[in-house]
Amino acid sequence: MNPDTAAPVTPSGAPPRGRAPTRSARSRSREFALQALYQVLVGRNDAAAVDSFTRDLAGFGKADAVHYDALLYGCAEQAPSLDRLIEPLLDRPLAEISPIERATMWMGAYELQHCLDVPWRVVLNEYIELSKRFGGTDGHKYVNGVLNGLAPQLRAIEVAADRADARARK
Repeated sequence: MNPDTAAPVTPSGAPPRGRAPTRSARSRSREFALQALYQVLVGRNDAAAVDSFTRDLAGFGKADAVHYDALLYGCAEQAPSLDRLIEPLLDRPLAEISPIERATMWMGAYELQHCLDVPWRVVLNEYIELSKRFGGTDGHKYVNGVLNGLAPQLRAIEVAADRADARARK
């Protein structure tokens, strides 16, 4: 089972009535990693110090700590190379991108490169949703455009196969 899509369902396959969909442990790890990377970007804090603080936040125990570690430390360590991947797809200087959108794009690019067990469409969806929850009014559209531009570069075979399959179903 893909840990990104785990959610409670009724016998009919629908989500339980009257309850908001439960976020998976991986979705929670992305949320905590976003908060931590925001502190790294804005406060110029060390990732290890931010990590210590973040692990004490309410709800962290329900997150996938291994995925959180990969995102936080991977993005912090690879920030310059992630910026180089993202910059050609921007319509303005990187300095003008909000820290939430920048961190979200880092994480999406990182997952597209390193978390091959997560389908590329799930990566896009997760980071678009995070941008909607935490970013500016239309930040999710920007994140979508950038990650949609990166996916064919970083997951060429998977994206091509998925698109070919979609065309065949028409």
